Amino acid sequence: MRRTAEIAANLAGVRSRIEAAARRAGRDPSSVTLLAVTKTKPLEDLLAAWEAGVRHFGENRVQEAEAKFPHLPSGAGKHLIGPIQSNKANKAARLADVLHAVDSADLARRLARAAGNEGKRLAVFVEVNTGGEETKAGVSPAEVPALVAEVLALPALDLRGLMSIPPPGETRAHFVALRRLAESLGLAELSMGMSDDFEAAIEEGSTIVRVGTALFGSRS
Repeated sequence: MRRTAEIAANLAGVRSRIEAAARRAGRDPSSVTLLAVTKTKPLEDLLAAWEAGVRHFGENRVQEAEAKFPHLPSGAGKHLIGPIQSNKANKAARLADVLHAVDSADLARRLARAAGNEGKRLAVFVEVNTGGEETKAGVSPAEVPALVAEVLALPALDLRGLMSIPPPGETRAHFVALRRLAESLGLAELSMGMSDDFEAAIEEGSTIVRVGTALFGSRS
């Protein structure tokens, strides 16, 4: 019970910060989806978060999602937010409702085939490497229009918008750049902002914030 109360208190604090950031930007707080990032956390934490009112859960790795997602209550939104290896596309499409890290036409085609086999339309985000970091996934901003066109041509995929994990530090400029890029392509949603910068992300237009540490505490 102590852990459940702790997560509930953390959630209240995060929601308050989301609401304040949205109000500062003249936005309706309900336009921002809180995605609880649960990597390395036990299933019990996910279920405690559900009891507290969290409705969307995100895992980085297909293997972890496979262990936890089937045990979530009906109605929970299941998101994969980490890079998807091509050979995991089938499992990813089966397990998740939303994938945040489409970074190649090949992966998009594999996901579309897998989603078609599952009889579902899979929501996806194109991941953009706004910082040009060699260690991070995502396509360069210059490559985004071509990949967006490829994804839009696949009926089994529902392209929602763009996603980014900016370099640590001054992330606001990256959020602005991602928003402008999405606007230029007519894309409505932005998956950007984490525990340490989600308020700035909301002020710059984020529609999904990916929050782990602020909800569940530091990862061991």
